[in-house]
Amino acid sequence: MQKRERCRVKRRTKSTVEFEVGAKGKCLCGAIELEIGFPARWAWHDHSKDSRRAHGAAYATYVGCWRSRVRITKGASSMTRYEEPKTKRTRSFCAKCGTPVMYERPHAPQMINIPRAILEGRTGREPLYHVGIEDLQEWTYTGERLVPLKGFPGVVWTGPKKKKRQAVPDFLV
Repeated sequence: MQKRERCRVKRRTKSTVEFEVGAKGKCLCGAIELEIGFPARWAWHDHSKDSRRAHGAAYATYVGCWRSRVRITKGASSMTRYEEPKTKRTRSFCAKCGTPVMYERPHAPQMINIPRAILEGRTGREPLYHVGIEDLQEWTYTGERLVPLKGFPGVVWTGPKKKKRQAVPDFLV
């Protein structure tokens, strides 16, 4: 079994917090790097309109961590923050490449949520929860059977839509 690295993080008080490093992550351009403690607190898929727009995807998958178990190891000055006016939720992203890096909510100031896609390695949590499912879009992939698309290596699709059979009139039966 692989031995995990340990990390010491200084708190705002004079004490330090030591934690086992779980996963390391970085933005697309590599300007920002971070690491989280193992195991993470929880993980979920967020289908809300705000997360969908912030990520430019059908939904975002987050890993929630205690603030004391998240450490920016490179590029803290490269982070830009955006606060949503209505909800006061804060989203941090790389100022160079635009990668979402953190998501903070005012009702849980002790937690930081990290997009799962920027983390490499295990986090100790699987995303078992779905938030904002009422905002799920009809075009979102929800597990339909996929088959290879002939002539396009590496591309799969759901296949042609089957036509609904029309009911046969009673007088023809």
